[in-house]
Amino acid sequence: MTDSDLPRQPLTFALWREVQDTRIRTRLGGIYYLLAWLLTWLFSAQPGAMRLSGLGVAAFFALTMTLRWLHRPPQQSSSACLQQWLDRHWYLIHLTALGWGLAHAWALSAPQFEASRLIATLSTIAFSTAMAFNFSMRKARCMAAILLLYLPGLAVLLTQRHEQQALLITLAFYLSYLLLALNRSHREYRATLELEQQLLDQRERYDQLSRTDSLTQLGNRLQLNSLFPALVASVQRQGGHLSLVLLDIDFFKRINDEYGHGIGDECLSAFAERMRVVFRRHSDALLRLGGEEFGVLMMDTPLEQARALAEAFRQDLAEHGLTIRERTLPLTASLGVGSYDAQRDGSAEAFFKRVDDALYRAKSAGRDRLVLAAQTAAPPIG
Repeated sequence: MTDSDLPRQPLTFALWREVQDTRIRTRLGGIYYLLAWLLTWLFSAQPGAMRLSGLGVAAFFALTMTLRWLHRPPQQSSSACLQQWLDRHWYLIHLTALGWGLAHAWALSAPQFEASRLIATLSTIAFSTAMAFNFSMRKARCMAAILLLYLPGLAVLLTQRHEQQALLITLAFYLSYLLLALNRSHREYRATLELEQQLLDQRERYDQLSRTDSLTQLGNRLQLNSLFPALVASVQRQGGHLSLVLLDIDFFKRINDEYGHGIGDECLSAFAERMRVVFRRHSDALLRLGGEEFGVLMMDTPLEQARALAEAFRQDLAEHGLTIRERTLPLTASLGVGSYDAQRDGSAEAFFKRVDDALYRAKSAGRDRLVLAAQTAAPPIG
């Protein structure tokens, strides 16, 4: 997944990152529960006598391991889907932790596990340590998992406190350390997540700046080069309408020569603002292509609708001009308008050229006019 595919909303991004981290960190966890139980069982005094119960517990850990492997993150990156995946996966983690906590308690209480009791206790310490440092993204849920690992065994040791006092106190102290370490690990995870979000936001701002014309705050040619082919490809796959309007300010050099480049820049900004008034739909992409040439990409807009909006813009500009520093400058524009035609436009470049040719014809015919791009099929050669 590229940076452009990452969720942008802070809450959604935090959930997405948590899902990815949880998925990565849970892949190997399940198998170690199974291996720890097999060692605890097979090194007990009478593994054969506990064949059914030993295999049953092994089947339980094998099942939870498989479910954790098969539980893949959702394809959709909505907050609801991500939260639902996390809720279900934490259920599997808690179920596994409870299973091991009960297995440890059994090993501590049953005489036949005396030879392998240390294996179960060391495994409990290892699992809870891994839990505190690897799953600290959700502090409350991680704490619950650690307690599920620990409390059944501590409860058994409490009933044997006269014989197991040293082990009981040691495990209780270590549990308190894990809870403190979990709190610190949680803060570090949140700080890292916030830093990653800030870096992504900063990269997005830089990317936006690189695609924005600094004078008019419209999209620039780089924005056109990335957006236009994507919109054409979308229309080719799914159908619909895509219209393009190209606009060129007539005799703009005269304004620079007569009033200076400062007024010329203000004129370009005012022209862009007038475009925002007419082409104001959220789906309209307004662009400055360079110099005094502008463009509008209009998704889901048939040719006639695009022509009507473009003509309204041209007439308004011709009638009212632009007001710069309390002075009205007479100004006109030439426009080329076209809609994507699958029979004529094999590519975004061909579509753009067809509309650009219409703009050229508008300028050649005397300017201050709108010309539609050719709609009929091109005649065969030869």
